[in-house]
Amino acid sequence: MLKRAILLVLMLLTIVLCFYLGALFAKVEKKVVVYVAHDQDYSEPILKDFEKATGIKVDALYDTEATKTVGLVNRIIAEKVNPRADVFWNNEVMRTVMLKEEGALEPYCSINAADVDVVYKDSDCYWTGFGARGRVILYNTDRMSEEPDSIYDLLDSKWKGKSCIAKPIYGTTSTHAAAIFALLGDEKAKEFFLKVKENGIQIVESNSMVRDQVVVGECYFGLTDTDDAYDATSSGKPVKMIFPDQDENDIGDLIIPNSIMMIKGARHKEEAKLLIDYILTADVEKKLAESALQMPLKKSSIVTENVPDVKNIKPFNLTQEEVYQKLNVSNHFVQDVFLR
Repeated sequence: MLKRAILLVLMLLTIVLCFYLGALFAKVEKKVVVYVAHDQDYSEPILKDFEKATGIKVDALYDTEATKTVGLVNRIIAEKVNPRADVFWNNEVMRTVMLKEEGALEPYCSINAADVDVVYKDSDCYWTGFGARGRVILYNTDRMSEEPDSIYDLLDSKWKGKSCIAKPIYGTTSTHAAAIFALLGDEKAKEFFLKVKENGIQIVESNSMVRDQVVVGECYFGLTDTDDAYDATSSGKPVKMIFPDQDENDIGDLIIPNSIMMIKGARHKEEAKLLIDYILTADVEKKLAESALQMPLKKSSIVTENVPDVKNIKPFNLTQEEVYQKLNVSNHFVQDVFLR
């Protein structure tokens, strides 16, 4: 009789425990943690749309403008033993390759990456590119009667002290410097940047500040990205943007995709996969094109009339890995030249 009573109590306790645990887990909210190097103005609405479409809460951490990409990449590396992010939305690729080399990424082959050209994705599915920007010359049409159309215009003595770039150790300006090293070779690249300094180039905090300085005429022209340039051109400012070095014998231009990837050891892996799948849709590329003039990379994406078609832009003849291999040497050199 006693044994039966004990068994009955244990059964009741088990039922109560199961009910309690079931209620506890039912309250656990599905979520995904994403670090975002892309501009919050453009990325946050897309993440909000994902939340509405899936019911999955997005905890997003955005990078600052001045240290774009570098800050979050360093954080991901520092957190490698105990990762907090599930997904990283990077605004370029170089430091994405760095994260792969550091062993901080986990491969995920999204079905929505199938129609992205191999140039813009990792062959082992560690990252996939989407919504690309290009490096452009933005110039003030009130200050300049002739159109600058090459990065070599930075060397022209008649524009001494009248050009500007963002700090070349961060973000896409850093990537551009590494690409020039990869394209020209170390010695010619060093010669190029030394001549750029000799010609009095102004170094400002960010690509958006390059835009602002050109708009007010403090700089006659500068190198920035298509999204920042578009903010000015679409607002009717006295500026124009040019994709540099596009003639047959010219070196071409740097195309910079966003990149999306899963962090190794992600705590919310299934939710991370769903977010990556969502980001790699034609609909998201359309939204980025409309809001920030970012060029679609998916073959299934529609290129709207006001957005440049990446297929019509002559790119640097380089792989992402070739550029990455020059990142350290270029970073050290331009830091010594421009920031010390």
